[in-house]
Amino acid sequence: MKTIEEIITKCGLSDLNDMQRAAVDAILHTDKDLMILSPTGSGKTLAYLLPMVQRLNPLSDEVQAVVIVPGRELAMQSADVLRKMGTGLRACALYGGRATMDEHRMLRQVRPHIVFATPGRMNDHLAKDNLFAGEVRWIVLDEFDKCLEMGFHDEMARLMRLLPACARQMLLSATPAEEMATQAILRNQFAVLNYLPKTNQIPSRIHVRAVRSESKDKLETLSTLLRQLGEGRAIVFLNYRDSVERTATFLQQEGFVVGMFHGGMEQKLREEALYRFANGSLSVLVSTDLASRGLDIPQIRAIIHYHLPESEDGYIHRVGRTARWDAQGDSYFILAPQEEVPTYVDAEVDAFELDGQSHPVPMPQMTTIYIGKGKKDKISRGDIVGLLCKKAELDGKAIGRIDVYDYYAYAAVPRQQLAHILAKLDGEKIKGKKTRFEAVR
Repeated sequence: MKTIEEIITKCGLSDLNDMQRAAVDAILHTDKDLMILSPTGSGKTLAYLLPMVQRLNPLSDEVQAVVIVPGRELAMQSADVLRKMGTGLRACALYGGRATMDEHRMLRQVRPHIVFATPGRMNDHLAKDNLFAGEVRWIVLDEFDKCLEMGFHDEMARLMRLLPACARQMLLSATPAEEMATQAILRNQFAVLNYLPKTNQIPSRIHVRAVRSESKDKLETLSTLLRQLGEGRAIVFLNYRDSVERTATFLQQEGFVVGMFHGGMEQKLREEALYRFANGSLSVLVSTDLASRGLDIPQIRAIIHYHLPESEDGYIHRVGRTARWDAQGDSYFILAPQEEVPTYVDAEVDAFELDGQSHPVPMPQMTTIYIGKGKKDKISRGDIVGLLCKKAELDGKAIGRIDVYDYYAYAAVPRQQLAHILAKLDGEKIKGKKTRFEAVR
C-alpha cells in the first residue's frame, strides 16, 4: 500500500489543508466515530479516503468499506478519486438508473474493497445478497444532511440495520447539520471536526456580484453576461427542469457550446454532459440544483444564479462549485426589475455593469471524441495516446482527459484540430481492430 505522502504526490498536491490533516490524524489515531463539517471544495473526499485506505486489506476479496452518497454523480466522482490515488484497491459505484443485474455482474467481476452507493441501490443489493456485508468495518455518509432528508430517512434506517453495528461511522457535510446525528438511525456520540467558517458563509476568494436585467425574461442578459465574461467555464443555475431546457436551447442557438443537466434526463446524457464540462469541451453547463452538490470540477470561473436560490443552504452549495481549494471564483445574481439579492447572502455584493459592447461567443479550447472500443477490447489510455500522437499527429501535451469504459472511450482533443484529427483517424484501427471515431456533439 502506498503511503499517504506518496498518494498526495500522485494526486498532484503539495500538502494537505488543516481540515484534512485533522481528519487523517483522527481516523488513524483514534477509534471514535467522526463527523467532519467543512465547506464545499475543501477536499473532504480525500480527507477520509487517505487514512481509510491505509486500514483496508488489499488481499481480501470482501467489501470492507461502504460510502453512502445522495446521488449517482457523487458516487462516480468519489470512485474516480480513489482510482486516481493509485492504491490498487478496487471499487464500484452503485446507483439507480441502470439494471441491478448489470451491477451484480460487475460486483462479481471486480470484487471491490470499497463501494460508493446511493442508499436505495445499496439496500437493493444487500436484500438480494448481491454482496456480503459481514466484513464491512467502515461506513461513510458523505453529504449526510442530504442523505437524511425526507425521502431518504427510511432508506437510511433500513440500510443501517443491514450493515454491521461494529463498523466505524464517519459523517461528512458542508452545512451545520449536527442535529441530524441524534436521529435514531445513527449513533449519538461523534467526535466533531468543525471547519465551517464561523462568520462568512462562503470563502472570501469568491466575489459576489449583481447584474440587472431590464426585463423579467433574463435570457438576453444571460447571453450578454457570458459573452462579456469571455473564456472560462460557468454553471448557470435554474430552479426548474423546463427552464433549464429552454435556457440551454436559447444559448445553443446563440452559438454557445453548452450542456444541460437535470434529474429528468437519461443517465447517459447527464454523465456525458458532466464529462464534457469537466474535460473542457463545454463552456457553459445549465443545470438545476442537482449540480450544486458533490461535483468537484476544477477551474469553474463563474456561478450564475439565473433563478434565485430557494434557500440559504442551496446558495452555499451552488457557490461551492467555484473557488475549489485555493482558487478564486465569481458568483453572479441576475436580477429582474422586482428582484433583490436574498437577505441571507452574507457577503459584500458589487454591482456588475454590462458594457454594451458586442463581444464574441467564447469557445472552449477542447472538444470530445468518441472511440468505439474500450476495456473489453483490451484498450488502455496508453493505446489511445499512442494512436492520437502517431496517426492524428497530435503533440501528447495537447491531449486532454481520456476515460476508457467497457465498450467505448472518450478523449479530449483541441477543438481547432478536430477536423484534421477525424480525417486522420478515418478507417484507422486500434490494436488491430477497426474502430469508429466521431465528435461528441
